Amino acid sequence: MFSKLKNERKGKVSSNIINIIIVALLFVGLIVYMFLVDDIENIVTVIKNMNYGWLFIGLLCMIIYWLLEAICLYTVTRKSYKEEKFIQTLRVSMIGQLFNCITPFSSGGQPIQAVAMVNDGKSISNSISILLIKFIVYQATLVIYTLALILFKYYYFKSLVSNFIFLALIGFLVNLGVIVFLVLIGVNQKLVYKMVSFVYKFLEKIKLMKNVDKRLEHLQSSISNFHEQFKIIQKEKMMILKLVVYTVIQLTVFFYVTYAVYRAFGQSGASVINIISAQAFLMMIMAFIPIPGAGIAAEGGFLVIFNTFFSSGTINMAILFWRIYTFYLPIIVGALFLVINNKKSKEKIKLNTKGVDMDEI
Repeated sequence: MFSKLKNERKGKVSSNIINIIIVALLFVGLIVYMFLVDDIENIVTVIKNMNYGWLFIGLLCMIIYWLLEAICLYTVTRKSYKEEKFIQTLRVSMIGQLFNCITPFSSGGQPIQAVAMVNDGKSISNSISILLIKFIVYQATLVIYTLALILFKYYYFKSLVSNFIFLALIGFLVNLGVIVFLVLIGVNQKLVYKMVSFVYKFLEKIKLMKNVDKRLEHLQSSISNFHEQFKIIQKEKMMILKLVVYTVIQLTVFFYVTYAVYRAFGQSGASVINIISAQAFLMMIMAFIPIPGAGIAAEGGFLVIFNTFFSSGTINMAILFWRIYTFYLPIIVGALFLVINNKKSKEKIKLNTKGVDMDEI
């Protein structure tokens, strides 16, 4: 059993190392691209003329975004664990930010958060349920928020980037599909089990999946547990309302980072609502790109969508600062919180194994 867990851990570590290498290459590629396209003198001139006050506002927006992310998780966690401290939730939340950035489709955040919560003494079932409830509210709010903005500015975007409307629609449907599936589990768990078991058995027939019976047993347990926890969403209406309000503010602040970058480069012609709407539009496009941080697509999408907003010679530097704020900074800060978490976990292990013969484990 220990050997199996050890091998699984090695596999995950190897996968994360590959993802980190991809992220590093994307950053190097962005820098190289910037120096190839822009003249060095132009880059120096742009940096000298930047409005550092707006750069600080961009940083402040990211900090507020992280705090609101943690507040949402803290609000749900406190329903089951009254003694929870906000600093614990903040640590878990920031670790999630790190792994969301370095994994495709932001898929690595919740699993590592569940591990961190278990290390804090919470049960695995409660941890998963807490994270799923927060995820459902976040995704539902994101879908409604971005849909409202895109519909409100539909003709504006159609004239601006007509070819990208289809891509944004795909991204929207991906996010909507996730929400529909999760809500369906909460409403009709039997139907979902039949649907997924059909897929599992089909994959078994074509030799793409093994141990289907065990997987189905685990699936049944997970679906049943989530179905029970979904009732919290139906009962705790005030909590859900708070989460929706926090998330709306959180998304607005996150999208406002782009406006801060826009103003930092001396631009002022575009309205806040246009910049925020354009960023929401880009976020939908990034939703279905299977690369950590939607690399290349994010930068390319920003270039196409925001090129008309920025004056000549500033767009590439704007891309760099936008990505530093929204992608590379969460990786750095999240990594610091991960180091703190790992140090804490090691101390717990030492305390719990003191006086224990490890050969007997």
